[in-house]
Amino acid sequence: MRDVVILGSGCAGWTAALYLARANLKPLVLTGTQMGGLLTTTSIVENYPGFPQGVDGTALMVQMMEQAQKFGAEVEFGVVADQVTLGKGKQQICAGKKIIETKALIVSTGAGHRHLDVPGEKELETKGVTYCATCDGALPMFRNQPVVVVGGGDSACEEATFLTRFASKVYLVHRRGELRASKIMAERALGNPKIQPVWNSVVESVEGVKEGKVTGVRLKDTGTGKSSVLACAGVFIAVGHVPNTQIFKGQLNMDEAGYLQLATGSRTNVEGVFGAGDCADKVYRQAITAAGMGCMAAIDAERYLAGG
Repeated sequence: MRDVVILGSGCAGWTAALYLARANLKPLVLTGTQMGGLLTTTSIVENYPGFPQGVDGTALMVQMMEQAQKFGAEVEFGVVADQVTLGKGKQQICAGKKIIETKALIVSTGAGHRHLDVPGEKELETKGVTYCATCDGALPMFRNQPVVVVGGGDSACEEATFLTRFASKVYLVHRRGELRASKIMAERALGNPKIQPVWNSVVESVEGVKEGKVTGVRLKDTGTGKSSVLACAGVFIAVGHVPNTQIFKGQLNMDEAGYLQLATGSRTNVEGVFGAGDCADKVYRQAITAAGMGCMAAIDAERYLAGG
């Protein structure tokens, strides 16, 4: 029986591990298949405090891991929880043939970007295809260049508006004839002279695989069925996120989209189980806020183990 196990190895998981290791609780981190989470898909992170020149996303995760390990955190790489059984004071994790039992569990499994699943998207990820304007919008490859934002919700409008600071033009591609974003967000986006909506259109493919960088998107008009290529230097996909919480359904409270619903601080509805990071945050989804939530979860878990 371990004191505490952390599922996930993004900013939330490593920060929780650091705090718990310094408290001499010897946390075990199960990294999952993608050590470092979504941040490792970003070429450079320019908005994480302490790195004035920016930092590679993978490098940042490795540094966080090494800092947690320095104080005694244990790490098992590539280990994925297949099934969990949660209960007061005892959490059981099945990972392949291994069964791990722990008094406290921190769920920091993150979320995945919802993908378009079209040709060229995967091949050109980090080469012009991105899922976070806040993370990547200021990169040199997008400055004074036309870019495309795909989506019609608040996130898409926010991304498009943000990108107008850097891009020469922002095409907002949406499959319908009107945005589903809130009125204020839609008005802000459509009122910006640098944003041009492209209505009733879906992305068929991302162009530029041979060139090794995004050169445009092939669009299909949902009304006429006709296809055309729209030239651009970047494609920002903002069609939502999918929280990695499927294995907790029926045990942990979550909203209809699958995000964990937390009570006081980081506590879930199961005593001894805490949530942190993008699996519980559908509003901010930033590295720094995930790290803060990881800190909260660690302190809550430490107090729980101490009987507080």
